[in-house]
Amino acid sequence: MLNPRCTRRRLLSLDRTTVRSIIAKILMWCLGTLAFSWVGLVVVSRVVSRNLPHTSRAETGNDVLESAIHAYEAGGADALSGKLVASRRTLSGKYSLLDAQGHDLVTHEDRATMIAAMQPGQSRVTPGGGVVIYAAANGRYSLVWMSEWVNTPNALIIRTLLLYYLPVLAGVAALFWLLAWNIASPIRKLAKTVDRFGSGELSVRADSRRRDEIGNLSRTFDRMAERIATLLIAERRLLQDISHELRSPLARLAFAAELVRTADDRDAAVARLRKEISRLNNLVDALIQVTRAEDDPSQHQAEEVQFDELVLEVVADCRGARRCEIVAAADQPVVVRGDRELLRRTIENILQNGIRYNPEGAPLEVKLETAGDTVRVTTRDYGPGVPDDALTKIFQPFFRVDDSRDNTTGGVGLGLAIAARAVAVHHGRLSAENANPGLRVMMEIPIA
Repeated sequence: MLNPRCTRRRLLSLDRTTVRSIIAKILMWCLGTLAFSWVGLVVVSRVVSRNLPHTSRAETGNDVLESAIHAYEAGGADALSGKLVASRRTLSGKYSLLDAQGHDLVTHEDRATMIAAMQPGQSRVTPGGGVVIYAAANGRYSLVWMSEWVNTPNALIIRTLLLYYLPVLAGVAALFWLLAWNIASPIRKLAKTVDRFGSGELSVRADSRRRDEIGNLSRTFDRMAERIATLLIAERRLLQDISHELRSPLARLAFAAELVRTADDRDAAVARLRKEISRLNNLVDALIQVTRAEDDPSQHQAEEVQFDELVLEVVADCRGARRCEIVAAADQPVVVRGDRELLRRTIENILQNGIRYNPEGAPLEVKLETAGDTVRVTTRDYGPGVPDDALTKIFQPFFRVDDSRDNTTGGVGLGLAIAARAVAVHHGRLSAENANPGLRVMMEIPIA
């Protein structure tokens, strides 16, 4: 036989492996997207730098040229140096103002060969690998911009713009991390929930509010867990109830068997023995009905049922078997969808409960009526009723308002419990109220 603990460990190991695999796939996709984004940024940067209009450079250079000339003529080389530093381009580099012979007016270096044969707005790479842009000229002065990077123009732009691209890449990476966490976290939570449920915590649920596939998976697990918990709890409760309820009839059966052996009136003793056997048989049959009522709803044969005809048929059967007066009324034909046999037993159990406590000579009233999208079957007897605090308890298995009275009538406290569970299977509701005199039981189920 398989060891349940080992099997559960293997399943949990598979769950963790699945989660890790999902996270790895998500991260791989994220890394691929990041690489694609980086390549796209580089390509865009190169295209933009190549397509940058020369006129925009010249127009910007003319403004800087005029302000530099004004600073030089007003304050000399020191004022010019400060003005050029303040006018640095966004890219890493510096401006220089040259006279008509190509000499730098701040450093006095000869830069004529640097701008030879160039026109304003043009750029070239120097032998040292730097970049020079002939920004502007007016005949007396020339303005040039020289990069501080020793590289090609495209690499210069890429390195300079890297400081602007890094925050973008960091933001994209953060978003992808949130994506991975958003997907992996609920799966990890669901795996822990499955682990706790498998350990015996039958009340634990995923309770996911997500609207995606992970949320659907969590809700499917919750429905499965709810059904399993219901079956397990019902099984435990049924075993407890059986062990408790079988004690009394078995004790009476043993006493009746002893009477058969020792009593003078053997016929009376045998009759009592048969009666006790019949009661025990009824109890076992009722327990079987409880189990069937709590079976998986998918196991029931759902079909279109002419509900009004079914109610009148059960009423006729009970009237003939018990020879009692039952007044039945149905306002219109009604069709419901469900298990015909289960519905028949439900109605029969409700009627038998009313017949059991209805006084002799008083009619048992059965009324079928529709209200919106539901149909209601109301059964009213004229018996003693039940205490108000017991109106909900009468639908619990083996509950008796008066033990001695139930022993007299032969009830075992399962009829209404079976009916309540069968109505719940059909998504309906079973309730009761005191009619003064008597008890009124209402059964409501949806119309097909």
